[in-house]
Amino acid sequence: MSKKKYSMNGQLDPGTENAKQQPLTKEEQALVEFKRRLKDLIKPNHDDFFLRKWLKARCFDVDKAEQMFRSSMAFREKMKVDTILEDYEPPEVLRKYLTGGFCGHARDGSPVRVEPFGRLDMKGLMCSVKKSDLEKAKIQQCEWTVKDWEEQSKKRGHRVDGLTVVFDMAGVGTSMLWRPGLKMYLHLVKILEDNYPEMMRYLLIINAPKIFPLLYKICRPLISEDMKQKIHVIGGDYTEYLLKYIDSSNLPACYGGSLTDPDGDPTCKTMIGYGGEVPEKYFLQNADFMEQMQLATVPRGDKLSIDVQVDQPGSILKWEFKTEDHDIGFGVFFQSLKGNVPVVETSRVNSHVVAEDGSCVCEEPGIYKLCFDNSFSWTRSKTVYYNAEVLYEDDTQIIKEINTLVEQGDWETLSQRFETTHL
Repeated sequence: MSKKKYSMNGQLDPGTENAKQQPLTKEEQALVEFKRRLKDLIKPNHDDFFLRKWLKARCFDVDKAEQMFRSSMAFREKMKVDTILEDYEPPEVLRKYLTGGFCGHARDGSPVRVEPFGRLDMKGLMCSVKKSDLEKAKIQQCEWTVKDWEEQSKKRGHRVDGLTVVFDMAGVGTSMLWRPGLKMYLHLVKILEDNYPEMMRYLLIINAPKIFPLLYKICRPLISEDMKQKIHVIGGDYTEYLLKYIDSSNLPACYGGSLTDPDGDPTCKTMIGYGGEVPEKYFLQNADFMEQMQLATVPRGDKLSIDVQVDQPGSILKWEFKTEDHDIGFGVFFQSLKGNVPVVETSRVNSHVVAEDGSCVCEEPGIYKLCFDNSFSWTRSKTVYYNAEVLYEDDTQIIKEINTLVEQGDWETLSQRFETTHL
């Protein structure tokens, strides 16, 4: 790693001792080549500090960094990113139910963003807005961050960069494992990674639920080795640790700081969105979920069972389905020696209005039956789109990785503090 210094404008500081005499490092040679290739795209505000981020994001592979940069510039033009702060107004449902918000600055000057992830109703939002609206909302957050860096750099007299995120997972359960929602969330994260490299400084995870290893496993492909160094999983007594990074005046009182709304609200709702269940009045007709689902027909006056093999006790069985035009009955049964034992009692659901999803913990290995019940309808058959999968918690390598992220102990010790967390 080069020890040369960079000035506030991001260029190599000519005052660095022997800077002109020392040979260029491989990383600096890569920067020179990177700038040569991108001379048709580089703008005055694209200084060395900024350009090095793209190289670092691709491990200083100039070919990959160039491809990444060019793709991002084309994406910015397509999405009209340069004016998105002024020109784009998010739909009302996003303004009311999208979680998160900025509430000040960390001790190093980077913006602080609080994300109450456990209160995010991604399914409700996906039923209520277009994919492009979610993308533009994420881009707006990133552009606001970049603008704030510039303001704080001028105010503090030194380069301010990075983002400090308090990621609150209180309330997270298996509903967060809904495949389309996770896929969308990871897509939005990828937009950040592909177009705002090296933006994250610290990701401070609090109130991690017992299913955290499963979520980490799903997200792991997007987590680089460098990103792992920025993730800190903090136990129940997180306030003292948060205050190492964030001054009390910039940390909401509900997290142990002293920041409140003007009316004294410790949750700072004027700054931070706390989500909640999206009302059905916002729902749009959306068939995107059905693209990767399996198709089945349930005859009139009949039932259809889908068998799912579960090999390990304690596994989580997940399902999602949608019907065309009409409701249907749904239940889950375990096939025992004494017959089918109800795991989820059968009930009629309005899966023609919005996709239905759910999960259960499989206490015993064996065959579990997803039962679609159309016995109450003697006049029409039902078309069902569905997915089912089994998630296994036991993954030694994943736990080892998570242990490197946990502050003050290991995952087993930390997870024992959350006995009240239910799947």
